[in-house]
Amino acid sequence: MAKFAPSMMCVDFAQLASEIKELEKANVDMLHIDVMDGHFVPNYALSTEDIKAIRSLTDIPYDVHLMITNPDDHLDLFANLGPEIMYIHAEAPPHLHRTLGNIQAKGIKSGLAINPGTPLHAIEDVLDVTDVVMIMSVNPGFAGQKFIRCI
Repeated sequence: MAKFAPSMMCVDFAQLASEIKELEKANVDMLHIDVMDGHFVPNYALSTEDIKAIRSLTDIPYDVHLMITNPDDHLDLFANLGPEIMYIHAEAPPHLHRTLGNIQAKGIKSGLAINPGTPLHAIEDVLDVTDVVMIMSVNPGFAGQKFIRCI
């Protein structure tokens, strides 16, 4: 089942309340919140404070996409904010199976994001602890990129 989850990285935070009202009018299924640390990807995006600001304005469920190095070090921080799904990248944690299991143990759906150049067989051994797979159609880190056509 497809769900529509617009990225909050693309909203105008100076107009956050009106942007969220528009998303509510559009009956979006979920909000997609990108978190970037400047290390795993060459950009920075949305912090816990940004997530709190979004959550104070709407009850639309959301997922959090951790494009960060060492996601294990930050699971509790983001889990405590109440996402429906928490995505990590297959390429990020040293112990992928354990990290995905830790997300599920927190009562959150585990999401696995894979970069365009990562072969699908690289995730076969962790599908038992993966609730949702996100295949990236761009190299992560920047909004507004052209999709990679073969994806």
